[in-house]
Amino acid sequence: MKQCNWCIKYFEPSVSYQIYCSPECREEATKEKISERHRVLKHQKRSKRSRYCKGGCGTKLSIYNDDAFCSTCSVNIKEVNLKIKQIKKIVKDNGQEDS
Repeated sequence: MKQCNWCIKYFEPSVSYQIYCSPECREEATKEKISERHRVLKHQKRSKRSRYCKGGCGTKLSIYNDDAFCSTCSVNIKEVNLKIKQIKKIVKDNGQEDS
């Protein structure tokens, strides 16, 4: 009996070098490895050049920061949309009062 490298279940291997219990586990492990490789390559590319916040503040971004903006310049879109709705409601209510 061997233990699957992905799901940790015990299984009976059909060949001596089998490390996953099923094709599904093998596929999931492969997807994870590809994703990790892609993430590492992206960080390596970023380490060769300086990246700065696109918000205009000039903050140098970390190679691990996937955003184009620093934490002080980033905006929560949901909060902005909520505030816009509130402003529209106020303007609409004020327009009805004047009529």
